[in-house]
Amino acid sequence: MNTAQLADISRLKRINPEIFSRPLPERLRDWGMWIAFLGTFAFGLWWIDASPMRIINGLNKLSMLVVLMIPPWPGDGLWDYARAMLETLAMAFLGTVVAAVIAVPLGFLGAKNIVPNWLFHFSIRRFFDAFRGIDGLVWALIFVSAVGLGPFAGVLAIAVGDVMVLGKLFAEAIENVDKRPVDGVRASGGGGLHVMRLGVFPQVFPVMMSHVLYFFESNVRSATILGIVGAGGIGLQLSDRMRINNWQEAAFIILLILVTVSIIDAISRRIRAKLT
Repeated sequence: MNTAQLADISRLKRINPEIFSRPLPERLRDWGMWIAFLGTFAFGLWWIDASPMRIINGLNKLSMLVVLMIPPWPGDGLWDYARAMLETLAMAFLGTVVAAVIAVPLGFLGAKNIVPNWLFHFSIRRFFDAFRGIDGLVWALIFVSAVGLGPFAGVLAIAVGDVMVLGKLFAEAIENVDKRPVDGVRASGGGGLHVMRLGVFPQVFPVMMSHVLYFFESNVRSATILGIVGAGGIGLQLSDRMRINNWQEAAFIILLILVTVSIIDAISRRIRAKLT
């Protein structure tokens, strides 16, 4: 570095010292945030009684279970597992479709460029947020108690758990549409329904479908967990095999779930790529 460059750097330090050295209050603030984060993390580990010995013991038990799982074997229940997997896919598909159909009008109602009343917009957005705070597993427990065991409870749990999230995503997509097609429909004499049907919906439909496909992928995995609490499907089969310590068949079911989810993800990814 020559003398001229050093002189330029010295001049810049005098003119803009904050570029080369952050002010002390900012550095103290950052250090305070890091200390608070590390302290909270350490307190959380202490609160859940996470110790190296528990981790070592858990890994030892896990290795024993892995040994018991080898080789994965379906036994006499191959067709039962295939049927249960199809039931899980049906639960995810029906729950996602029901949620998407209900979320479309909710998305239009929650978009402030469609319903400009701020009080209504604030209320429906808080309504979305309130229901989004309840996990799908909680809904499954509720519906299993309400309608009984089986996939119908799983479909309801997936639909109710997803409808508010999709409604919020749809509303945000509608709020970000290009205004020119909307103004064109209005200029040609179209009413409110024409604006939504011809000016807004064609723009947001690919985004909506992309969200729906992503949720279907996620719900295939979620439906497996819901089955463990009594909502039917492959999760119920997996829970039964683990309960009786039949680990070879449990391993086969896990592999079946992994393969099915991978196929669904690959197909959905291709469809989303074409839509977007």
